[in-house]
Amino acid sequence: MAVGWQDDVLGAGYERQVLELGADPDGEGDIAAVLVRRTPRPAETVGGVALYVHGFSDYFFQTGLADFFAARGLAFHALDLRKSGRSRRPDQTAHYVSDLALYDAELDGAMRVLAAEHPGLPVVAVAHSTGGLILPLWLDRRRARTGGTAPVAGLVLNSPWFDLQGRPLHRGPVTQALRVLAKVRPLRRLPPGPTGYGATLHTSGTGEWDFDVAYKPLAGFPVTFGWLNAVRRGHARLHRGLDVGVPSLVLRSDRTRYGSTYSPEDDRADTVLDVRQIARWAGCLGGETTVVPIPGARHDVFLSLPEVRAEAYRRLDAWLRDHDLRFG
Repeated sequence: MAVGWQDDVLGAGYERQVLELGADPDGEGDIAAVLVRRTPRPAETVGGVALYVHGFSDYFFQTGLADFFAARGLAFHALDLRKSGRSRRPDQTAHYVSDLALYDAELDGAMRVLAAEHPGLPVVAVAHSTGGLILPLWLDRRRARTGGTAPVAGLVLNSPWFDLQGRPLHRGPVTQALRVLAKVRPLRRLPPGPTGYGATLHTSGTGEWDFDVAYKPLAGFPVTFGWLNAVRRGHARLHRGLDVGVPSLVLRSDRTRYGSTYSPEDDRADTVLDVRQIARWAGCLGGETTVVPIPGARHDVFLSLPEVRAEAYRRLDAWLRDHDLRFG
């Protein structure tokens, strides 16, 4: 059930709509997702729609990305998934889900809202990090279920999470252990990993963005056995090969850097994911896939240093134009 549009925390020019999803299949009460829209400005034309999905320990606050799509005739919407950002309710485990397929409920709900507001217009699906795993899996299921992907006409993935970081020798045993631990202790937390990425983005560190650290903590939310097991099952499905049914653009940094202390190099590298894994598994999306390394990009390429993100936007703009998905 959807409730009408209301003012959003981003202030003037943004509204949100709560998508009630009912009882949580994972047993944490009633759940909801929140759909955010950038309200059209005077004289802006609309020939399509963009729908954005965030990653883990994240939510939508990237207004520059919204402005970019709006300037190209795409009405911008973003979805805060269940237990994430605006959607999380008291006593719910941040971002927890036992199966990535459960997200179909809010993704399908968001698509119904978009279809009612913009009937017949093409949709560009956009996602970052874990969202970049969630969306392809959803599109593959949607295509198999309905025989097509309409109105989705294109997929843009920003540093998608296509595999577990670390050595191949370790990934197998970790994945096997997770299958057991997810059944007996699904909400148990894993030891924290590197936590410096948030500080490279926030104004309190070396970044430019004053996002809400209650929604996006600088050190990230804890990772649980059950959630990571769901991600690994999603990875396995991707690795067997998907058919998302639409052209895909994959943007990523040109290098990864992991470190326990901050270095200026952290502002010019992906400090979260292994970019080689992104390159390796991008071909599993099916169909036409364009992979573009952005030199010096951060994990979120659109939150990189100014000259780097300008290049990311330039490459995205060219791809939209080449696929007739630019309307302004």
